[in-house]
Amino acid sequence: MAAAAPTRETSSKSGGNAPDPDFDWRRIATLVHISRELDRIEEQELVPGRKVLYQFSARGHDMAQVMLGTRLTKTTDAVCGYYRSRPLLLSLGVPLEDALGSNMGRAGGYSDGRDIGVVFNFPNPIGPSALPMSGGVGAQYTPTAGWAQAIRYYQDVLKDPAYSDAIAVVLGGDASVATNGFWSALTIATTQKLPMLFSIEDNQYGISVPSTFQTPGGDIARNLESFGNLKIFAGDGTEPAEAARLIRQAVEHVRGRNGPALLRLKVPRLQGHSFQDTQAYKAADFVEDEWRRDPLPKLKSYIVGSVLSEEEWDAIGREATEVVAKARETAEVRQVADPTTVLKGVLFDGEMQQEGGQWTHGYTAPPSRDEPKPEGPRITMAAAIRRTLDQELSANPRMLLFGEDIGPKGGVHGVTQGLQEKHGFERVFDTSLSEEGIVGRAVGMAIAGLLPVPEIQFRKYAEPAYEQINDCGTMRWRTHNRFAAPMVLRMPIGFLKCGDPWHSQTNEVQFVHNPGWLVAAPSNAEDAVGLLRAALRGNDPAVFFEHRAMLDDSWARRPWPGDDYVLPFGRARKTREGDDITIVTWGAMTPRCEEALADRSGDVIDLRTLVPWDREMVLGSVRRTRRCLIVHEDLRSGGFGAEIAAVVADEAFLDLDAPVARVTMPDVPSPHNPVLLDHVVPSVEAIRAKIDELVSF
Repeated sequence: MAAAAPTRETSSKSGGNAPDPDFDWRRIATLVHISRELDRIEEQELVPGRKVLYQFSARGHDMAQVMLGTRLTKTTDAVCGYYRSRPLLLSLGVPLEDALGSNMGRAGGYSDGRDIGVVFNFPNPIGPSALPMSGGVGAQYTPTAGWAQAIRYYQDVLKDPAYSDAIAVVLGGDASVATNGFWSALTIATTQKLPMLFSIEDNQYGISVPSTFQTPGGDIARNLESFGNLKIFAGDGTEPAEAARLIRQAVEHVRGRNGPALLRLKVPRLQGHSFQDTQAYKAADFVEDEWRRDPLPKLKSYIVGSVLSEEEWDAIGREATEVVAKARETAEVRQVADPTTVLKGVLFDGEMQQEGGQWTHGYTAPPSRDEPKPEGPRITMAAAIRRTLDQELSANPRMLLFGEDIGPKGGVHGVTQGLQEKHGFERVFDTSLSEEGIVGRAVGMAIAGLLPVPEIQFRKYAEPAYEQINDCGTMRWRTHNRFAAPMVLRMPIGFLKCGDPWHSQTNEVQFVHNPGWLVAAPSNAEDAVGLLRAALRGNDPAVFFEHRAMLDDSWARRPWPGDDYVLPFGRARKTREGDDITIVTWGAMTPRCEEALADRSGDVIDLRTLVPWDREMVLGSVRRTRRCLIVHEDLRSGGFGAEIAAVVADEAFLDLDAPVARVTMPDVPSPHNPVLLDHVVPSVEAIRAKIDELVSF
């Protein structure tokens, strides 16, 4: 069936018309006045007094934002904004003392002083939530698309009436339409016909760069007129009647399950990009024209005489000054958070987040055992992962599995074969070729209470998603446990029969350097089952590495460990025990270390997880054997082995009889030819030689 033809709604100025009765104009006027007073008090008093260090004025953007916010009425609606979106937050009901106190970096508020005050979140118990925004421009789009896809899932699969006409709204400036996040989310929303509204506030500048550098002609709405399955609304965000009509129509279009819409409103930026920006790059006549387009005087002309009297308008202004002054008093009394608390809340520690994850929607993990109960014949690691995913999909209706080629094809490594046929394309589905879109939408789904299990097809392909990966991991910490986005990110890594720089990378340490993520690197089928099930039933985002060389390796085959086997993260295993040396490894290097130690005496410790890693087992073994060798496939410089070596040197130095040593890949990409690959990947012979060197030291 052909895609629906795109359409564009515009409006001319409509002076003289009665104010739209669908809008609460008194409340809109009140909130715009409050927003103006918040900006004024920051710019004139708090920034000069160094009580606010990072300030962004919303002046000029404020009226249209407030009007849009008043159209979001359902608790299942969600909105994600950017650094100039405080007026919309006010319309959702965020406390003024939080709005000011967060900008002042005080305790409480959006982040307890952990994040910039304009990087907001709002877990709204009585209305739409403001999803945690990120500091990166464009990073707000794909999580919002994920919330929109979650709405569709609640409607069509879980049959939850609370989501019947819910929508997801994302705000962005004109510069953000050039970002990967915008285009990825646009592709997701239009191909899936999701209930998502893109609200673009076009002030013609991205800091100092004109919008013509972001999209041809500086008009994203006109440029998207031929985009399939997208309804476009465009006009002047400073004209109350015009903005009200377009906002109402755009929201109604999306609520009516007609697919996504893009709303582009031209607005002036009446201050610099931030307080420090002098706007010297703007011509004087351009600035004068911006002030002539100030929406506040236009709002006054529009509603005074029909909705409000002149006296009532003036009273609203005075009341705004008073309530902001009181909020300032409250915010300034707040202290800076106890510095020791900044170390808490990176991972789930038993205190449930306010919003996000299946646990906040009533999920309770089934009973489990942390010891395997082997049964049946040995199965491959790929089969073990597939069986675990199958069982958890059957047991948990909130779980979704998605990525590139994981549907009918069953994954490029065959791990998801047959799962779409069994569980349906709503729960096991292919995605567009955008890693940012894969992980970003998973973030939004997770915040909405689903359990997303995205797959990145090869480890190297994760780079385009790295911003979303980082933002997901820091979410619990930077929102002070208000939000979390638990998911399981599956990712094949490592060499197979050959290598290359694009499909054979490991680089696990890059994910260790993302606070807030658990990291699993199983070497065999049994451990894969236990760790995957632990991640799927947990309350943190987890990276689950699937080593390509072990998926069908005979050594990695194990009997099925039981339908209720869960292996806690941070518990290593000794696969060999002896007295002369401790070898620490993980993944595909584990069988090689065992073979290298075959006629020698020593401990082989398979870490199984890198975050957290079992320091106690490693240190206990090293103190007994008095020698330590670390073996990993990743590059030597900055690899995770360096962290292990540093801990051993710090905490067991006096117990050592030989230097801590490493056998790793050299600092080169993975070569393609098998002969070249064998030369650089740690071999049994290289490991054995290093063992002999340390034992005879």
